[in-house]
Amino acid sequence: VQLAESGGGLAQSGDSLRLACKASGRTFSINSWAWFRQIRGKDRELVAAITWLGDRSLYSDSVKGRFIISREGDENTVSLQMNSLKLEDTAVYYCAARNTGSLSSDRREYEHWGQGTQVTVSS
Repeated sequence: VQLAESGGGLAQSGDSLRLACKASGRTFSINSWAWFRQIRGKDRELVAAITWLGDRSLYSDSVKGRFIISREGDENTVSLQMNSLKLEDTAVYYCAARNTGSLSSDRREYEHWGQGTQVTVSS
């Protein structure tokens, strides 16, 4: 499975950005998707996760109520709508997918990763 993120960039505090993750290859093996983010010098942390069917989702407390993870019409694409962006949302955002199990906040349980896309929020 190959994952490719798009949609990162610069935004001002309070703005919105939308990230997309397109999967290719053995996509039938994907059981759930997730977005993680990493600030330089810190561990990669879960932002949100969603099941393959899109029927259940999981959010970190820091983004709950502001970010929305969803499956696109194209079943091989998942998006992250980021609203009311804050300075602390600045990070590299990674798309991830796992073949077994369901929603998880543990990055070690995800087998597939994208290259990452930078999101920078300024005041």
